[in-house]
Amino acid sequence: MNRRNFIATSLTGTILAKTNFLFAQPLTNHSISVFSKTLHWIEDYHTLADTIAEMGFDGIDLTVRPDGHVLPEKVEIDLPKAVAAAQKAKLQIPMIVTSILQGDALAERVIKTASEQKIEHYRMGWYHLDMKQDILMQVDNFKNQMKSVEVLNRKHKISGEYQNHGGQNLGAAVWDIQPIFKSIDSPYLGCQYDVNHATAENGANWETGFRIIAPYIKTLAIKDFKWVLKNSKLVKEGCPLGEGIVDWPKFLGLLKQYNIKVPMTMHFEYDLGGAENGLRNIKIDKKDILAAMKKDLTLLKTWLA
Repeated sequence: MNRRNFIATSLTGTILAKTNFLFAQPLTNHSISVFSKTLHWIEDYHTLADTIAEMGFDGIDLTVRPDGHVLPEKVEIDLPKAVAAAQKAKLQIPMIVTSILQGDALAERVIKTASEQKIEHYRMGWYHLDMKQDILMQVDNFKNQMKSVEVLNRKHKISGEYQNHGGQNLGAAVWDIQPIFKSIDSPYLGCQYDVNHATAENGANWETGFRIIAPYIKTLAIKDFKWVLKNSKLVKEGCPLGEGIVDWPKFLGLLKQYNIKVPMTMHFEYDLGGAENGLRNIKIDKKDILAAMKKDLTLLKTWLA
């Protein structure tokens, strides 16, 4: 047994032992999709769908953004093709990833087409905070932009979700995005909650953020990380699922406690020969990439079961 297998197996046992008292029943009703950024090196939609199905995923979290599997300006032509390929492979496309930040004409084209294809969720882009400008004024401006997005979501009956992405972004702290969701108060706007970013940005306080954002969680992003010391600085580094510092027993327990049964999307942000960054010219054998992804998926399914 190699080191990674040993760690994953040991962690699975530890996590199951710690969470056994929490779960009378398994965590079900979570479809598991894969964030297609990791598979940008597969451009043909049928090959993409077949590859994802063979790994055991339930669906595709498809990139519909610049340099994505579907370009926004070609969404009416290419998104139906991707959906048809997924259906042929007996997969869902329950969600897509966009760069939408305001309710403009191109945003409506993407939202309308996704809704027509029976896609129920999409992830928005990120609102970046300018550290040289008044922070709270920027937050108010972002709120107004989000309201314009919600208008389109309501019109086309689709949910737009904002990820609590790390860095100088709205929502990284979680506390700043919850009042916006509460104020807009719409079933067509919510959060794609990412426990990885929450842990990195908020440390042990991530649980508090989860509890206040829980009513607005529409989808979940799954990935792990660890802190690495480089040049006397702690640097966030992605790693295979279960080998990092995300408190999975706590997280899974909270999902159970709050009865959160929403689609999941798995992200892969550790070294996969450039695939983790969406590169099309990958540097390692594609079999190694797919094996790593499948291994993480199998581990997540074990935890949920």
